[in-house]
Amino acid sequence: MGVRAFCIQLMMSWMMKFFAHDQRVDAVFLRAVPNRSQFFEYEPVTFYCEGVSHHNVLHKLKDKIQSCSNSNKKTATGSSCTVNAVYVDDSGKHWCETREGKRSNIINITVTAGFVILESPAVPVTEGEAVTLSCRSKMNSPTFTADFYKDGLNISSSSRGIVTIHKVSKSDEGLYKCSISGAESPESWLNVTDSFITFIDSSECSCNVYLILRTVFTIMLVALLLLLLGLLHYGKIGATTVNSCSTSCKCNCQGTGNKQI
Repeated sequence: MGVRAFCIQLMMSWMMKFFAHDQRVDAVFLRAVPNRSQFFEYEPVTFYCEGVSHHNVLHKLKDKIQSCSNSNKKTATGSSCTVNAVYVDDSGKHWCETREGKRSNIINITVTAGFVILESPAVPVTEGEAVTLSCRSKMNSPTFTADFYKDGLNISSSSRGIVTIHKVSKSDEGLYKCSISGAESPESWLNVTDSFITFIDSSECSCNVYLILRTVFTIMLVALLLLLLGLLHYGKIGATTVNSCSTSCKCNCQGTGNKQI
């Protein structure tokens, strides 16, 4: 009885973890294309809100909430909103929100009128991934050396203007910036998460594949649970039958022995 209860509890724990993961994956998620946290003025950016059928992309700056109304289109996994030209005033927190008030993750972007930006991911990166930071100048000079800084300390210099963290970890979190010929970029925070969850791609194909795999895995879990319960139940009946036969045999043997005496 104790073994069966333990097995059932273990199986239910697996299923609860799976469905908790499923709910988190299905949550409202905002990403930006291009995936970077800094932009020059007048550059375009598109926000994709995934996991909902309708949304409003909002940004908050100095407690003022505005709606992204330049372009709002439906996509296979939600909606998109394109800002054809960003301005310094567009710097701040961006998120998407459903009509019911369900809010996505927050993306911080910085728009500068300066000459240098640091191209770093706008969304959190997962531990173990490779992350490339790129220093870009408005001047588009073919030869330059870029210096990279983390939390104010110089960490690397590159003649190609890029630095790669091959296996990022939580210790790599911090404020990053770069400089070219004395011109510095704004600072951006690199966020590293240890979560095993990776958000699915926005294409309809990848969504369908994920849904199929999720359904198959759920069916397999339920079938395994039923099989386990059946085996435990059959084992209990088998043990009861053996004990009954053993007891019956013992009684018959004792009866026969008494008759011979």
